[in-house]
Amino acid sequence: MDTNYRKLTTSRVTISELMLPSHTNFSGKIHGGYILMLMDQIAFAAASKYSGCYCVTASVDKVDFLNPIEVGELVTMKASVNYVGNSSMVVGIRVISQNIQTEKIKHCNSSYFTMVGKDENGNTVHVPRPVITSLQEVRRFHNAIKRIELKKQRNQDKESFDHTSPEALEALKPLNIKINL
Repeated sequence: MDTNYRKLTTSRVTISELMLPSHTNFSGKIHGGYILMLMDQIAFAAASKYSGCYCVTASVDKVDFLNPIEVGELVTMKASVNYVGNSSMVVGIRVISQNIQTEKIKHCNSSYFTMVGKDENGNTVHVPRPVITSLQEVRRFHNAIKRIELKKQRNQDKESFDHTSPEALEALKPLNIKINL
């Protein structure tokens, strides 16, 4: 196979870890920051496995904690590269937890990490072009393109919005806040 191309399936990584009391927050649930750390690790593994180079996290798209994770549950994370640009890759991550005694499984989180390939000097590098081998990969690739386009639109909206305009100040009044400028 041409070394300039690589199957997206080569990026697949799964990790499982038993959640311990040392991973809890003040309410006794597993700390979201701990889960984010594990997600960053698996995103790195998937991107590095696909690209064959060192990768860094460029951004993390929306992270919604859907269900709390309890001490003693087995957390499993599945990751794969869903989209490939020139030097960047979008890694999709799904987080589930399982109560080992009851076998009940909960979807806890899905998120997307943008990872960038780097060389030994810290310069960005071109990563292999993707080979898509399933309709699920086609769907994921298209969804990643849509998220990227929406992100660009949001950034343009932020740049063009004038928060000092009378209209912007007037729009805040119905929200029951005081403005003392």
